[in-house]
Amino acid sequence: MAKTTSSSSSKPKGLSLHIGLNAVSPAAYGGWSGDLAACEFDAKDMAAIAKSQGIKSTVLLTKQGTRAKTLAAIRKAAKRLKKGDFFFLTYSGHGGQVPDVTGEEADKRDETWCLFDGQLIDDELYFELSRFAAGVRILVLSDSCHSGTVTRNRPPQVDPSASVRRSKMMPLSVGLRTYREHQQFYDNVQKNVAKAAGKAGVADPDSVLAQLAVSPRLTAIAKRFSASVILISGCQDNQTSLDGEQNGAFTEQLLKVWNHGTFSGNYAKFHAAIRAELPSSQTPNLFTLGAAAKFLRRRPFTV
Repeated sequence: MAKTTSSSSSKPKGLSLHIGLNAVSPAAYGGWSGDLAACEFDAKDMAAIAKSQGIKSTVLLTKQGTRAKTLAAIRKAAKRLKKGDFFFLTYSGHGGQVPDVTGEEADKRDETWCLFDGQLIDDELYFELSRFAAGVRILVLSDSCHSGTVTRNRPPQVDPSASVRRSKMMPLSVGLRTYREHQQFYDNVQKNVAKAAGKAGVADPDSVLAQLAVSPRLTAIAKRFSASVILISGCQDNQTSLDGEQNGAFTEQLLKVWNHGTFSGNYAKFHAAIRAELPSSQTPNLFTLGAAAKFLRRRPFTV
């Protein structure tokens, strides 16, 4: 009996968190509600994949997708998971930006997830992920816009055939107004994260963009991350992710490639296959943090 218990306790464990927001609170975004159609479907479909792989999921939809609940769920997973375990995190909703007040971003902007009652800054997300134990594998799928310098200088490219779809990019005017009305909060968040991380304790995600090829050099990326992280986002920094009626464009193609679990390749091939199904105006991004070379060679969603 003791051997059975030991074997069971050593089996890798999987937890997941799926966030989908079809709207945000106007009180937190200068009167803007950011209505979308398919983000809750995206979250539910990602949770279904997790369930099919034996992963216990938490799903936060629209009003439940608050900063507090999101951070609490990530921190709970960080406390529970250990070496060899798997954390699967997905977000579907608007992406935004706030001015970088810590001087870490080359374009002077921090990308954000637009949660229901306020934005989650990329610095916060990567700091939380850096707190996971050594050997934990973390997969992040973000079906949102992470608009960078190019987008601010010109309108995002949109596939004409997808003109009926809504962009998942928070309008720049809304972003400016939201920051102006809540500047002290967002400035303090960045300063507190920088202080807690020892300023240079967390790698800048914009500086760790990895190529598709799986190679040993990926193990040198973001050495301060004890966990291994793969992030696949819906588009490049100079593009916009599109919403749909049943799924976001990125999630729709991901589900098609996954094909109810019949896909048998690794993460790099998975990303390449999704990318091949999308128009040139929306090219999914892939980057890694920590020692992710072995992780990239695994079949997607494997605990």
